[in-house]
Amino acid sequence: MSVYLLDYGAGNVRSLLNAVNKLGYDIISVKEPSDILKADKIIFPGVGAFGCAMDALVAKGYVEPIKQYIASGKPFMGICVGMQTMFEGSDETPGVKGLGIVPGIVKKFNSDNKAVPHMGWNEAELLKVQPKDGQESFGINPSTVYYFVHSYAVPYSEALKEWTFTTTQYGDEVFVSSIQRDNVFCTQFHPEKSGFAGLRILRSFLSGQTNFDDKEILYKTPTPGHDCFTKRIIACLDVRANDMGDLVVTKGDQYDVREKPDGDSKGDVRNLGKPVELAKRYFEEGADEITFLNITSFRNCPLGDLPMLEVLRRTSETVFVPLTIGGGIRDIVADGRTYSALEVAGTYFRSGADKVSIGSDAVYIAEEYYANNRVPTGKTAIETIANAYGAQAVVISVDPKRVYVNSPSDTTHHVIKQSTPGPNGEEYCWYQCTVKGGREGRDLDVRQLVTACEALGAGEILLNCMDKDGTNSGYDLELIADTRSAVRIPVIASSGAGRVEHFSEVFEKTGVEAALAAGIFHRKEVPIAAVKEHLREKQIHVRGVDLTL
Repeated sequence: MSVYLLDYGAGNVRSLLNAVNKLGYDIISVKEPSDILKADKIIFPGVGAFGCAMDALVAKGYVEPIKQYIASGKPFMGICVGMQTMFEGSDETPGVKGLGIVPGIVKKFNSDNKAVPHMGWNEAELLKVQPKDGQESFGINPSTVYYFVHSYAVPYSEALKEWTFTTTQYGDEVFVSSIQRDNVFCTQFHPEKSGFAGLRILRSFLSGQTNFDDKEILYKTPTPGHDCFTKRIIACLDVRANDMGDLVVTKGDQYDVREKPDGDSKGDVRNLGKPVELAKRYFEEGADEITFLNITSFRNCPLGDLPMLEVLRRTSETVFVPLTIGGGIRDIVADGRTYSALEVAGTYFRSGADKVSIGSDAVYIAEEYYANNRVPTGKTAIETIANAYGAQAVVISVDPKRVYVNSPSDTTHHVIKQSTPGPNGEEYCWYQCTVKGGREGRDLDVRQLVTACEALGAGEILLNCMDKDGTNSGYDLELIADTRSAVRIPVIASSGAGRVEHFSEVFEKTGVEAALAAGIFHRKEVPIAAVKEHLREKQIHVRGVDLTL
């Protein structure tokens, strides 16, 4: 059996290749249009904009061969944008025609009462069912959550009943999360990023054991109020080279990552483990995402950072949840040539990353945005990467520190009233953005930064706080709640977690979509399983651990 991957240059397909290989199958990349008709089975993954995907299919001459292949009756599976292109068009890029296999138009989510993109784990409710007790159709288990990351979706309607396999509710909207008819099966979620539950779906498609017969179908309607969107727990690994040149996971005290010096020696870099092994451990413990922060990349060329790229490649072989990489995502000059931030990000995506995190450069971009009267240039790292790979691929990492003031009139910046007064009894502070790993402050506050980055196309905020980092005293609730109210994109709370109660507190009091921790997970002071057990006790919906393949 020949399985082909329809890759039009969409970014991270390495995870899908690794998932298929782990299941014991070989997969061949489509190189030219004639390859499509050679395939026994095709998997078509996609990320980024609908228009970019269709433009690429047209430019490569793939459109008619895809239609011919589907008409031949051979199995076809689409993932994310690979599913959306099956429809007639998308509001994301009006005027661009889809493949038109399925009637309907892809619409943008309403962001009035929820964050967009829809980013995280959610259930897929089966609407096409059969009287076969105890069997999963196409490997989908309706009581399991899968990983979604998209801003556009197809609203469910009765007109799509014969195509709709599952629906998912996000906020007040119910959308089509998978389609199935005859030889076509597509998912809006990412099976290759949905842990072993997602691998079972891929195995079902590859093996042909779908446990589904189109002649015996019972149609259901979506269950009202069936919103099972979960809160994410993210493990963060600060990675840097030690004095011997080996990459290690470290953790600093206020950004100092060395052990206390002994005599005249400067102290070794704190070593909390090897990044690939630690990431695998977190996946098995139930982390919903894993973030690598390359904390020395600002000194080096990321394109030449072969050890870090190898970390991504090796991690994606055994870790089937989303991977984010931060550090050095900017325009660079190396060997006499200029490389764009888009090229740097593309290198990380091809090595196994799903998202890139932009830190210092985001501050400089926001400063330029305001200096240009809030007019986008279209040339910044945020804009170019989001346009090519989608807003969900761009995370803004914010490193602020408190600047206390007695009164809001003492500063031109946005201030937040503090529950605990400052060192001199100040009731207010503004949060100053920093660059270069917190070593340099800028004349920009957090609200200015996050609103500018959202306007430029970023899809998520990773919100740190230097004053809380390493304290184990809990997240900065005032800062997080204020930032959550300022943007409509997802926010990850970071810095300060020390107990399981800190996680429930930040979710209940700020409404953020995710919470991140590092040192307490590395040292096993607070296991991920304990965090999730506590959140369930608090009736906060989280994903369970599923290691059954």
